[in-house]
Amino acid sequence: MSGPNSSFDPVEVAALSEEEVSRAVDAATAAFAAAATLEELKQARIDHAGDRSALALANREIGALPPQARKDAGQRVGRARGQVNQALAARQEVLEAEHEERMLAEETVDVTLPTTRRPRGARHPITLQSELIADIFVAMGWEIAEGPVVEAEWLNFDALNLGPDHPARTMQDTFWTEPADRHVVLRTQTSPVQARTMLTRQPPIYVACPGRVFRTDEYDATHSPMFHQVEGLVVDEGISMAHLKGSLDHLAARLFGEGIDTRFRPSYFPFTEPSAEVDVRCFVCRGVGSDACRTCRGEGWIEWGGCGVVNPRVLTACGVDPERYSGFAFGMGIDRSFMFRHGLEDLRPLFEGDVRFSAAFGTEI
Repeated sequence: MSGPNSSFDPVEVAALSEEEVSRAVDAATAAFAAAATLEELKQARIDHAGDRSALALANREIGALPPQARKDAGQRVGRARGQVNQALAARQEVLEAEHEERMLAEETVDVTLPTTRRPRGARHPITLQSELIADIFVAMGWEIAEGPVVEAEWLNFDALNLGPDHPARTMQDTFWTEPADRHVVLRTQTSPVQARTMLTRQPPIYVACPGRVFRTDEYDATHSPMFHQVEGLVVDEGISMAHLKGSLDHLAARLFGEGIDTRFRPSYFPFTEPSAEVDVRCFVCRGVGSDACRTCRGEGWIEWGGCGVVNPRVLTACGVDPERYSGFAFGMGIDRSFMFRHGLEDLRPLFEGDVRFSAAFGTEI
């Protein structure tokens, strides 16, 4: 039986010779030094330190050596691979630092320069609410009528059956312009638009009149000297309270959700007879009247506005034959309707001009 080959010289394996290993180390070091970018260094690493590199192939040859020859060959190749990895890490650190400096120089932003970016504006929520209400009436076949906010006393009061002694004509409710003998006021409701409509066109009349109105109220969470109303007027043959109820039910359902209707409570207005206060069914508790409902406070209904059959005196004052025609009118606050829809308890943000408030309701343009 033959014994182990103790005289085997590992130099006979060319890949493991000291000269060949040294040349592989020199080639790798030179390739790493020549790499000018991280991409080039990556390719050099694959060529000189990857699985198919000269040193990797030499490392595989060690297993074919006899046991007494493996130690020297393994130490030689291991030192070489360590030198290659050190050279690779050193060059990579240098190139990464250069890359970071170059990126900082090329992508620097001068924060002191003026910018062309501006925050986007927003349409005011009351504007959008007014347009929504107008769209509802237009879809019903009505027209939208407008008028001046500075109005003649006769159109604001007398034509609407508000006599000279009516309390609404005092300074506590009305803004009067100077001089007083001009008899001009800031309109206290959009009803003068209805009077102008009846004076300028013949029935049938179906109009909605949204707009700003002014009263000498204190400015607080629920009152403002300037607010918004929408009033409706229908003058035609055979018009009754039933038509009024149906119109308001449709408006309530479109504004506050399907299944929301209205109820009437007897009231008094000089320009309508009979007259009623309009309540809308609570769209939160659906009229259940739960004590936990913050919107209706347990009532099940929310006060919304006023309405009634147009007083024959108003028709006569505006040149409409009350023997032939009848009509109905109603009015409610646009601001109040908006507060209902969005659960607001303070109307002051509507008038303070903070665009962040407008943008919060998804009204950006």
